Amino acid sequence: MDFLQLAGKRILIFGVANRKSVAYQTGKVLEEAGAEVIYVVRSEARRESLSKLLKHAPIFVCDVEHQQEIDQLATDISQQYDVIHGLVHSIAFADYSAGWLPFHQTPRAAFLQAVDISCFSLTALSNAFSQLLDPEQGSVVTISISTTRMAAENYGYMAPVKAALDSSICFLAKSFSNFSKVRFNAVCPGLLKTSASAGIPGYVDSYLFAEKATLRKEAVQTREVADTVAFLLSPRSSGINSQGIVIDAGMGTNYFDKEIVSEQT
Repeated sequence: MDFLQLAGKRILIFGVANRKSVAYQTGKVLEEAGAEVIYVVRSEARRESLSKLLKHAPIFVCDVEHQQEIDQLATDISQQYDVIHGLVHSIAFADYSAGWLPFHQTPRAAFLQAVDISCFSLTALSNAFSQLLDPEQGSVVTISISTTRMAAENYGYMAPVKAALDSSICFLAKSFSNFSKVRFNAVCPGLLKTSASAGIPGYVDSYLFAEKATLRKEAVQTREVADTVAFLLSPRSSGINSQGIVIDAGMGTNYFDKEIVSEQT
């Protein structure tokens, strides 16, 4: 039974890095549901390294820092496909090469680059594909974080960047509603085991704490995030628009878990 009604749907996925990526796991879930998945990576070297992993799926290259590459991608995709039913934006980047710094010392260039790649790219891609997205059932999903209000020191300036991404979802949904029914939503996971996370200073300790703080005492799995992305891409979620769906296994309601509190006494 095709419960998700994704069979035959064509989905564009940005951001695969390796097997641990949310984007990769999402692609696997979609393929299992019968969808046609098209991948977009940031460099030719990345395409070569992923060619075996992604098997026979089409892989395009686009560095979203460059508008001309976005425009060229949209042209190339439109020449090969008549419609795109969904777009997954799983792109984030922060330059921590300066080391850990207090937030007020955030380098201007690093912050603006992170906003450009991690946030504005969603708007740029949505605009580029606005005429190719299915106007009746099109769905765009981005990957955010479970909360942008928790000032985790080691996450640096990325939470404010993700907050801008969350806000962009609302404005894109409103903007597209003037000419289509394309929906925009975010999946907002708690801490995950991904290669991107590995670059965050002190992430392992935060991950282990988050696992203790979940109601089930088990960390959020990347596959669980991918399942939610697939649902938001499907017609089964047609009533959900301009939302952020938190996937944190109850962590946000369990900070005063007795086991965690007792460890401090």
